[in-house]
Amino acid sequence: MSDTVLEVRNLDVEFPAEGTLKKAVNGVSFTLKRGECLGIVGESGSGKSVTALAIMDLVPPPGVVASGEIIFSPMIQGKALPSVNLMNQNMQKYRGSQIATIFQEPMSSLNPLFTIGFQLTEAIAQHQHLFGKDARRDAVARLEEVKLFSPQATNQEKWAILERYPHQLSGGQLQRVMIAMALACDPVILIADEPTTALDVTVQKGILELLRELRDRRQMSMLFITHDFGVVAEIANQVVVMYRGKIVDRGETAEIFSSPQSPYTKALLACRPRLDREKTKVLPTVSDFMEVVTQNDDNFQLLDKPLAATDLQALVTGKYTDRESEEMANSSHGTNLLKVRNLRVGFPLKGVFGQTQKYKWGVDDVSFEVYEGETLGIVGESGCGKTTLARTLLGLIKPISGKVQFGSQEASVLDARLAKKLKTEMQIVFQNPQAALNPRMKIGEAVVEPLVIHHRIKNSRQQKERAGELLASVGLEPSWINRYPHQISGGQRQRVCIARALALRPRLIICDEAVSALDVSVQAQILNLLKQLQQDFNLTYIFISHDLSVVKFMSDRIMVMNQGKIEEIDQAQNIYLNPTQDYTRKLISAIPNGTIERIEELKEVRSQKNRLPDK
Repeated sequence: MSDTVLEVRNLDVEFPAEGTLKKAVNGVSFTLKRGECLGIVGESGSGKSVTALAIMDLVPPPGVVASGEIIFSPMIQGKALPSVNLMNQNMQKYRGSQIATIFQEPMSSLNPLFTIGFQLTEAIAQHQHLFGKDARRDAVARLEEVKLFSPQATNQEKWAILERYPHQLSGGQLQRVMIAMALACDPVILIADEPTTALDVTVQKGILELLRELRDRRQMSMLFITHDFGVVAEIANQVVVMYRGKIVDRGETAEIFSSPQSPYTKALLACRPRLDREKTKVLPTVSDFMEVVTQNDDNFQLLDKPLAATDLQALVTGKYTDRESEEMANSSHGTNLLKVRNLRVGFPLKGVFGQTQKYKWGVDDVSFEVYEGETLGIVGESGCGKTTLARTLLGLIKPISGKVQFGSQEASVLDARLAKKLKTEMQIVFQNPQAALNPRMKIGEAVVEPLVIHHRIKNSRQQKERAGELLASVGLEPSWINRYPHQISGGQRQRVCIARALALRPRLIICDEAVSALDVSVQAQILNLLKQLQQDFNLTYIFISHDLSVVKFMSDRIMVMNQGKIEEIDQAQNIYLNPTQDYTRKLISAIPNGTIERIEELKEVRSQKNRLPDK
C-alpha cells in the first residue's frame, strides 16, 4: 500500500480580472503522506485557501481550475482503493465521505436556525446511514471523541448538548462540533483552513492537541492552512510556503525553521513577536529581507535583500540599552493620565417579573493607573472584561459604580459639554478595519470625519489638506483620499483607522485587538507604526489583546484580566519571567512559540507513541 494519499501536480487556478486571467494558484505541486500533516503557510492572497478549494472542487465562480492533476488514493474500511484523478471525477462521491473540511469561523459554517444535534445527525445520516436514536447516539460518541464534554459530565448533560443552538456554545466548543461533523464520515484527509485563528490561545492549544491526537489515532492525513508559523510548529510534519500563488519553500518542519531557503520564509519567521526573546525596539518586516523582481503578474523572482549583516542583526535583535530598560521600568513614576478606582460594570439579569435581581459583572472592582507616554497592555481570554473596560473608559458603557479620572477631570461626573471635550482626548482603534469604515465613504472623508463632527474644519479645501496630512502620517499616499475601503488592503485599512484616531490629536488611544485580524508581516508593520507614532505625537496607549507575545512587544506594563477582575499587573518583562498567578502561567504556556526545540519535542513524543505497540 502506497504511503501517498494525495498528490497535486502543476495545479493552476485562474480568475478573470481587468480583462485578463490571473493565476491565484500557479504551478503548485506537493504530496501528502498517510497519517501525516502538511502545513500550507502564507499570507492573505497567497493562494493557500484556493488550493484547498480546488482539491474539493469548490473554487467559487468565475474562478476555474485551468490545468493540473489531483491524484487521490481513497480507502474503504481501511482498505486502499485504486488511485483516481479528482479532476475527472464527480466530487460528490468523495467530498465529505473521503475528504472533509473545517473552516476558520464555525458560526458561518453552522446554521443558526437548527440545533447542534440536528446538524450533526444530518451528516451522520448521509455518510453513516444511521437514523433516529442510532444517529443521536453516534453524535454523542463523536462529540465525546472531540472532547466537547468535561470528564464530570453526566449522560443526561451529554444528550442535552444536542438540543442547543450554535449561539449557545463558545467558539472553542463550536469548532469541536465542526471537527465532529467532519469526522462523521471517517475521512481519509481532513483539510483544516485556519481553524484556530479566531480562537483564544488557550482554546487554540486545546484544538491543536485534539487534532494531533485524532491524526495519530486514526492515521488520518491533514492539510493544515495557516499564516502563523507558531501554529505550524505545533501540528505539521511537512511545510510548503506560498507567495502570490506559487510555492517558494518546502521541507520538513524542523528544516524550514532552522534553514529556510526563501527570503520570504526568513521574513515570515522573523516578523513574529516572540515571548522567549528580549524586548526589541522594532520588528522586522518582509521588505527588510527580500525584493520582488516581476516579469508579469504570474511570473516573479524573490531575491535576498543585500542588507549588511550588522544592520540585519541590529534590526532583528535590536535590544534596549540598560538605560532605556531602566527608564521603561520606572515608567510608573511619570505623570498620571488615567486613574480608575473600584470600577464595576454589570449587565442586569432579569427576574420573573422583569425586575433586575442581580448583575453579571463584566468588570468587577477594577483599579489601576495609566501614565502619560506609556503603553499599558491588557491581556486575557474572550469574556474576561477587557473590551467592556475599554468601552466604559470611553463613555460608551455606563458603570454601576467606581470612578474614572482623566487628567484632572472625573469622567463619571462630567457634564455634557466637558464629556464631549474629553472624548476628543481619548480615541479607539478596533479589531476589524473593514467593519469600522463606511464602505460608501472615501477614506479621505473617513479620516477627517471626527474633525467635521467637532467643528474643527471649516471648508472642503481644509478637509482635503488635513486628510492628506493624516494619511501621510501613517505611511499612506495623500493622493489616496478619493479611494474607497475596498480598494485598499486590510493592513492599509487599519492604517486609515489609526489616522482617523489621530485626527483630533488625542492624548490616549485604546487599541482593541487592533492587529489580531492581520497577517503576521502586516501586523509587524502596524506595531512598528504605532510605536513610531507614540514617539512622534507623545501618545499614551492602552493595548488590548489575547496574544501575550504581541502585548509584550508593545507594552511597558501588562495587566492580566480574568472574569472581570485583575489577576496581576507588572512590568512587561516581569509578567513573562516571573508571573505570580496560575492564570497568567496558563496564558503564557498556551502560546505556540514555534521553536526548533518544540518541534523536536513533539516529534519525539509521536515517535514514542508509535513504538508503544511493539513493546
